[in-house]
Amino acid sequence: MILDELVAATQQRLAHNQARVPAATMHAQALAAPTTDPADVYQALRQPPLSIIAEVKAASPSKGTIAADFDPVATAQEYAAGGVNAISVLTEPTYFHGDINYLRTIRQAVTVPLLRKDFIIDDYMIDEAKVAGANLILLIVAILDDHQLRDYIHKAAALGLAVLVEAHDPHEIQRALQAGADIIGVNNRDLRDFTVDLHRSVALRPLVPRNIIFVSESGIRGPQDVDQLRTAGVDAILVGETLMRSPNKAATINALRGGEHDDN
Repeated sequence: MILDELVAATQQRLAHNQARVPAATMHAQALAAPTTDPADVYQALRQPPLSIIAEVKAASPSKGTIAADFDPVATAQEYAAGGVNAISVLTEPTYFHGDINYLRTIRQAVTVPLLRKDFIIDDYMIDEAKVAGANLILLIVAILDDHQLRDYIHKAAALGLAVLVEAHDPHEIQRALQAGADIIGVNNRDLRDFTVDLHRSVALRPLVPRNIIFVSESGIRGPQDVDQLRTAGVDAILVGETLMRSPNKAATINALRGGEHDDN
């Protein structure tokens, strides 16, 4: 399964990074880094009628190269100018062609909340996210046990980071809630086989209390998809490929918000 391969690649990268910068050093840097208020993230993701998290990514395992002339900073600036509520930055290098340095340079260029999108399997990666300027991290239920989920949520909170906990089915939703998640995302793309089903978010939304922010991730192509998700009570959407391929990102963002439809 591709998810197993992603975790294996992350384990190798983690070992390399820890050899270069020891865990104690990275944690000290995280504690010394500027702290933001997670409440700002929660507020950003509850903007009516629906908040947009725009994703900066060059490639994906399912689609290959998405942006041939990839400029992460320029892309993030276009997103910010288009009025998105947060920006997701892929930092996984092997399969998504991401880089933690993209997060650092984007942080210097925009003020909107930033999500580190990666396959976090160790608290070292939480410290990395804080040092690089993230306001929010992704934790994937499918690759963590219950102890890790609770522990990483608490460690992120201690660093002033909000946490988006990603689930794929009712059991994972319950695990996320029991771990204390304040933001739950449902990935409409199954990372085990890459199938996409937007109805996954619609079906799982009733399982998440309204005081928990609900994010629908992946597979969102246009205003019709957004209308369906808004009707289902989704608080925010995470959109990657649709925006990365758009020649006019501001117009596409406007269309997703319910403005004039962008046919590009």
